Amino acid sequence: MPDAPAIAGARHLHSGKVRDLYEIEGGPHAGHLLVVASDRISIFDFVLDSVIPDKGEILTRMSLWWFEQLRDLVPHHVVSTDVPDAVAGRAVVCQKLEMYPVECVVRGYLTGSGLLDYAATAPDHEVCGIALPAGLVDGSRLPEPIFTPATKAELGDHDENVSYAAVEAAVGADAAATLRDLTLAVYGRADALARERGIVLADTKLEFGTDAAGRVVLGDEVLTPDSSRFWPAEAWEPGRAQPSYDKQIVRNWALSPESGWDRASGEAPPPLPPEVVERTRSRYVEAYELLTGERW
Repeated sequence: MPDAPAIAGARHLHSGKVRDLYEIEGGPHAGHLLVVASDRISIFDFVLDSVIPDKGEILTRMSLWWFEQLRDLVPHHVVSTDVPDAVAGRAVVCQKLEMYPVECVVRGYLTGSGLLDYAATAPDHEVCGIALPAGLVDGSRLPEPIFTPATKAELGDHDENVSYAAVEAAVGADAAATLRDLTLAVYGRADALARERGIVLADTKLEFGTDAAGRVVLGDEVLTPDSSRFWPAEAWEPGRAQPSYDKQIVRNWALSPESGWDRASGEAPPPLPPEVVERTRSRYVEAYELLTGERW
């Protein structure tokens, strides 16, 4: 992974797959965090050498738009968008939170790891301990959205789906109920907004923490193509993989004979061809414009 850039007045704390985290050392926001979204892209737990131009700024602006749509449901961690010029547009100043060690996932449709769990638990057909009807296929809409939490994985590891009981054991019954209810409420609001814009929100991943006052606060990025599955509603057809507004283009290319990559090799995928980079960028831009109604 490339080294995080030095930023005057900020101390680098950590780099994830696509974001870099700093602590602001002086000025009105001293002690707050500076969260920078890079143009890096990751697939199958590998951070690629290639980048997707404008991706970090697109995801930052999309998260800010969603935080505004959700502000009456749950407070968010953003303090300011007044950031150093070097990261303008792709960074936000955030309050420090005590993060819950849980990926709060909600699914309105069956796909991805949820589909794998559903198939593996036949005939009960469960996802995170929740029994679902028989006969569902890839892309099926669920009878109602379900809370399907996961453990937070270290860089290079996979998140692991867990039961609600495991969340209760990790954070306590009251906090688990709050996380579940907030996650479902956020999904309900976002699903309705996306549907009005011709987009299916299949699932999404949220992260919450508590602030100094003990309030539960929505953190990290929210409802972006990196943390959610967005599908064009007009093309939705259960029983097959759905076209999507995310990095599926990159995954598909990496798994194709054209890339020459063997996923079982343990080696990182090769650099992306320019046309794959541009097609991926276009999908991120399209998702941003459709959801927000703003031109990129």
